[in-house]
Amino acid sequence: MDETALITSAQQGDLDAFNTLILHYQNAVFNTAARILGDDDLAQDAAQDAFISAFQNIKSFRGGSFKAWLLRTVTNACLDELRRQKRKPTTPLEPETSDGEEIDSPKWLADKGMTPAQKAEADELEHAIQHCLNELPVEFRAAVVLADVQGLDYAEAAAASRVPIGTIKSRIARARLRLRECLRSFEELLPASYRLDEEQAR
Repeated sequence: MDETALITSAQQGDLDAFNTLILHYQNAVFNTAARILGDDDLAQDAAQDAFISAFQNIKSFRGGSFKAWLLRTVTNACLDELRRQKRKPTTPLEPETSDGEEIDSPKWLADKGMTPAQKAEADELEHAIQHCLNELPVEFRAAVVLADVQGLDYAEAAAASRVPIGTIKSRIARARLRLRECLRSFEELLPASYRLDEEQAR
């Protein structure tokens, strides 16, 4: 994918070029929203809002990481949604459908190659991680999702959050520490490669 050429075309109003960019990043955008909001339906709405905003404002993109720019857009959409909710109760670990039926782990985490036992363990781990993310202040949650879920470096995460790089480093460090403390309650669910040691928490 020639991202630069696609961006240039999209800035000139080429909807097909913009849609190609969105197809490439749609999973990252949705997953970011889902981790920040903790709700698939709200994440779908935030992602949709972000894509509309991105198309309307793509002429303002002046280079750098397009992924970071796009994730900033969805992060803003998520923060707007959380402001609307204000003190809405935390999403339960076992969200329900409109019919009151329990939902399994999010669709994007499904692995058709898993055994039932492996899927059950993955579901428990997913619920534990999302629970601990939900316990974080939203600024910390957004920072750690951008860095540790989406893989942005400090500069990109700072740009996506519109804060100084020192602020984003502090938020990520504090978020990792709080996640580590929270996940101690679920340590039996964590594979060795997922466990946070003292060095990772810094």
